[in-house]
Amino acid sequence: MRVSRPGLRGRLGDALFRGVAGPGGPENRRRVHGTPGPRWFAADRPIRVVHGDAAMFPGGLSALLLQSLHPLAMTAVAAHSDYRHDPWGRLARTSTFLAYTTYGTADDAQRAVDRVRSVHEAVRGRTAGGEAYHASDAHLLAWVHAAEVYCFLTAHQRYGATPLDAAGQDGYVADMATVGAALGVEDPPLTFAELTERLDAYRPELHATEQARDAVGYVLLRPPLPRPLLPAYLVLGAASVALLPDWARDHLGLPVLPRAERWCVRPAGAAVTRLIRWVLPPPPPARVHHA
Repeated sequence: MRVSRPGLRGRLGDALFRGVAGPGGPENRRRVHGTPGPRWFAADRPIRVVHGDAAMFPGGLSALLLQSLHPLAMTAVAAHSDYRHDPWGRLARTSTFLAYTTYGTADDAQRAVDRVRSVHEAVRGRTAGGEAYHASDAHLLAWVHAAEVYCFLTAHQRYGATPLDAAGQDGYVADMATVGAALGVEDPPLTFAELTERLDAYRPELHATEQARDAVGYVLLRPPLPRPLLPAYLVLGAASVALLPDWARDHLGLPVLPRAERWCVRPAGAAVTRLIRWVLPPPPPARVHHA
């Protein structure tokens, strides 16, 4: 018997949502969007536009690749993260944090931040060369923040359903500065120009370690996915690479192929992103008033 399109869409969307948000995703979603109270961000803020779009899928992958270029950040991930043994759990925790801080009540957003800061406080150690790292270090937090904001926004501008104008892009960076400052980032960038300047300021510290190259190979080529999903995932991976600055790809040994990206990668990435957007159900209306 043929499955109706709405039924198939619903099942695919539910499976994808649970894969990204984890088994607690439905309950978290009800709490995030259904709990009355003030929010950090008003309903019309750019952060809600960006984080509610399927372009976050290639944007999130791109952010992981870019963040890996800081040796201290990569060492902390390799030593303390379970991204290999529990990648879906890590993804669920990240998506839940973004949901609460973007859409949840101010109280729930602060609790999400407090949980992350508590985890960061315990993440410390030394690299193989003896250099100390601590996830709560303001300088390291600022790098992770800037890389994430850049990739999320760049992905949205390329693959999002409603790209932002210049004022909206600055507004997104400013919105994310609120979250970054709550996490301990000092003087986070407030405009897109400040964001690119901040990334450039870190470039002398960046290079691809063996840990970074191994993580990039795992993320792009060896994801723990069922075989039928691999083609779409590999397209997203190629789309995420194409979002990176040329200098970042050079560090990671990832090729820059302008014609292939223009005629193949970008259209394919846009098609997969549109498919994800079609499959995922929109969030329920939130009971919002700004804090």
